[in-house]
Amino acid sequence: MEAFFIFMNTQTPNLDDASEANLHSIDYWQVIRGRYGVILLTTFLIFATAGIITYIMPKKYKSTSVIAIHAPQTIIDPFNTKNLSNTTGAMVSRNYLQTQFEIITSDISLEKVATTLDLTSLWNMPLQDTVETIKAITKTESTLNTDLVEISVTHRDKEEATLIAQCVAETYKQHREEKEQERISNQLAALDEILQVQEDVVHEKRIYLQNLSETTGIDYIYGERQNESGGRLEQVIYQDAAKKLEDFKKEKRTLETQINTLTSHTDDELIAVASGLQIVESRVPALYQQLVESDRALVGFQTSGYGSKHPKMIAAKKTNAQLKEDVLKAVQELRATLRARLELVEASLDEQVLVLSEKKDVVREKTSVGYDVLEAQRAFEQEQALLDNMKFSHASKKIQIKMPKETITFHQNAKPPTKPSFPKVGLNLSLGAVLGLIIGLALAFILEFVDTSVKSLDDVERYLQVPVLAVIPQDISLLHQENGISPDAEAYRILRTNIEFNKRRNPDDNCITVVSGGAGEGKSTTLMNLAYVCAQGGYNTLIVDADLRRPRLHTFFEINNSVGLSNYLTTDLRLEDVVLQTPVENLYFLPSGVTHIDAAGILNSNRMSELISDVKQKFDLILIDSPPILGVSDASVISSEADQTMIVVQHRKLPRALLMRVKQAVENVGGNILGVVLNNVDVKSDNQYQYYTSYYTYYSSTQEASGPAPADTRAVKKQNQVNAPLQQSTTSVNNSNEDSLY
Repeated sequence: MEAFFIFMNTQTPNLDDASEANLHSIDYWQVIRGRYGVILLTTFLIFATAGIITYIMPKKYKSTSVIAIHAPQTIIDPFNTKNLSNTTGAMVSRNYLQTQFEIITSDISLEKVATTLDLTSLWNMPLQDTVETIKAITKTESTLNTDLVEISVTHRDKEEATLIAQCVAETYKQHREEKEQERISNQLAALDEILQVQEDVVHEKRIYLQNLSETTGIDYIYGERQNESGGRLEQVIYQDAAKKLEDFKKEKRTLETQINTLTSHTDDELIAVASGLQIVESRVPALYQQLVESDRALVGFQTSGYGSKHPKMIAAKKTNAQLKEDVLKAVQELRATLRARLELVEASLDEQVLVLSEKKDVVREKTSVGYDVLEAQRAFEQEQALLDNMKFSHASKKIQIKMPKETITFHQNAKPPTKPSFPKVGLNLSLGAVLGLIIGLALAFILEFVDTSVKSLDDVERYLQVPVLAVIPQDISLLHQENGISPDAEAYRILRTNIEFNKRRNPDDNCITVVSGGAGEGKSTTLMNLAYVCAQGGYNTLIVDADLRRPRLHTFFEINNSVGLSNYLTTDLRLEDVVLQTPVENLYFLPSGVTHIDAAGILNSNRMSELISDVKQKFDLILIDSPPILGVSDASVISSEADQTMIVVQHRKLPRALLMRVKQAVENVGGNILGVVLNNVDVKSDNQYQYYTSYYTYYSSTQEASGPAPADTRAVKKQNQVNAPLQQSTTSVNNSNEDSLY
């Protein structure tokens, strides 16, 4: 406990640190628990308000029709260059759907709805106002990840909502079909005009081709290139003649080369050269081969040793000479033959040159005319093919238009709703509850923020700079009227222990006045219970009721207050005449007596000082109850006379500024502040105080034990000294006052 007391007297922060004491330093859960009543009340009020508003709001019903919007048919391609199949569903873009949403709710469409259902008469309003009303209650939206479109109508009458939703969808379908038919008709009409123009072009090309064919005499067959024969024949003849001319020139060059070869060598060389010329009709190669074999045989005979006069040698030489003569004769014949052939080739070449000269002009004339006919035929055939293609596309599109197709597909017709869709009771009540809870929490924190009362032990030490002697829970009753083993007494035993440590340092400071800033802070109850536990601890304790304006302590003992402190201070009564012994052992009581008009005056007197000096000698502890210090000056006078002043502060009641004025009032008269008792703390909601009041759990295990606590032997001797005179004073008072304790 000594360590605890030292901690409680530790120097606390200066008031300059008060700016840091704001909401962010508070345990939020603590705030919620402390102000749960405000939160619950706010939540309930807003929840009830949401329920009432939901109940009085007009009921509305929602009817929905579901359709699938198909993309329009592909524009007619007159040249049939792409697929003409009808495209649906998957090709519908977001922009296209958004455009259709605008068309569905356009004034033109809704005017048809109003006219069809005769809503102007039913609702008794002009057409434009009816259209605006329908637009306000109609909503279109696409279903996620599909091509389905929902057309919803929300209205007070569920039958009308159903009719309008269905009529809007059907009106849109009719509008789409009309627009689609109109678009296709316009395309076909435009295609008819293009076909007529193309037919005129084809007719002109045909007439021109016929006239050109008759003029040139070149016939044509549609689809074939027979018309090219007009210039083709002469061109082929000319090309053949030119080819023959080149062949003649080549043959001439070959013959000239061979003749020059045969005339530019000696006989022996000529034989070898002539044998190498590849001329089919020449006998030279065969004879030359025989001559070579004859030379080889002659050499063989010589090698074998035959002499020149040998018959074989003679015969071989004769054969060799004859072969050489035949070869030379054959070469001469070949030369004559080549010259004759050269003359023939030169003659043919001259003739071919004349032929080419004659055919050249004819080919040029025939080719020019043939090309004109060819180009005219090609132009005619191209235009004819284009016309055929357009006719095919036109016929295909007409067939396609006559085939059944859907621009709009109904997937769900509008049905009468079974229950209203607005207001949404569950949603509104849930939002009301959530909003109420949020506002309740916000209000709780706002109240906590603007609340400048003392909320914690830190607040006391920060602003008053005095220690907290004890924390007193809520709903503490008078201990002398209950069993002394009640857990409530433990809080006051802690207070008594802290006072004991203070007395150890200065044993003469045994007169303590108990003050508070205002009325109703539990000052008198705290004093009574403290006196009770001190008496239980063996201290001779005197309670002095110095509240001469509104005394209350006598009611706790149910005694008459006609004789007491005021009488003692204004008369010659003895102390024994006014001090009463209570049913509690070691506890004595000095009532206030009759109220006095000048309470501060009689308290600030020598008689009062003498009284305090006298009782300090006779009692171990004197506890003086005084009026609220901020209301009257009586408490300040008593604080100046008493040794110590104990301030009782009710938890979360007075602002911090007023508590600082309480401290200042005591210090201004020279009073010595012992400490603060933090009273009426809700330990259930404030977790930080459960440590200081944990004795409830601990004490419950011994709650069945009985008997008062043993007296403290420290005060036995002094108690015996005081009992004798007090017994005499008690007897005298009892004889004079029929309402006394004895």
